[in-house]
Amino acid sequence: MPEVEIKIGGRAFEVACQEGEEHYLQSAARMLDQEASVLTEQIGRLPEARMLLMAGLMLADKTAGLEDKLNDVRAKLAQMESELDRMKNTPAPEPTRIEVPVVPEAVTESLAELAARAEALAAEVEDKAAG
Repeated sequence: MPEVEIKIGGRAFEVACQEGEEHYLQSAARMLDQEASVLTEQIGRLPEARMLLMAGLMLADKTAGLEDKLNDVRAKLAQMESELDRMKNTPAPEPTRIEVPVVPEAVTESLAELAARAEALAAEVEDKAAG
């Protein structure tokens, strides 16, 4: 089991940890040291046990606040996931049908042919009337 030296509040401590967890221990020690430094700046030199207790309580307070925020975020996420599931399971609205009048090409061709015949008949009638 590795021994790691950590510094908290200007004091060195030898602490054992599991193999591979040295990094986590160092990180936790830095957080505790930051809180101990705040105490030392505000109050001055404290007995070791009191300094560690107060720094630990300050970290626990921050952790509790973060846990509250995390729970709020989880609740909001659950609400959003529920809303998303509801939206996914709601059938899509019926598409709006829009009818656009279109004259089929065959009808257009027939009308053009009838117009051409009518014009030809009109021309014949004019020729007979003139002649």
